Amino acid sequence: MPELFGEIWTPEAVKSELLVGGHKGYVVPKLSDYSWLQIVNPQSLPSEWLSLDLGPGELAAMSLAIENPDSIVLLDDMLARRTAGLNVWGTLKVLLERKFQKKKAKKSL
Repeated sequence: MPELFGEIWTPEAVKSELLVGGHKGYVVPKLSDYSWLQIVNPQSLPSEWLSLDLGPGELAAMSLAIENPDSIVLLDDMLARRTAGLNVWGTLKVLLERKFQKKKAKKSL
């Protein structure tokens, strides 16, 4: 991922959701294993989003993206993607973009 993006941020709420998932027995990444990942929290959450059926991680990531309009936000939750009105990428877009960059790098050799 660092090859695709200059900086990669995730809010504390995402980290908390992953910890909860890990305690429930799910296999989740340990964010401290990724030295390039920075924990950055939004200044605020838009109050109109609080009534949506979204988790705290999605809400915080969307809020962080609003505060940083030139950023790309990674969201796979369909409701979050439709609500955001932001520059949203999903997991598939990241994988395809990475594949494209690798192909482009090979051609330039």
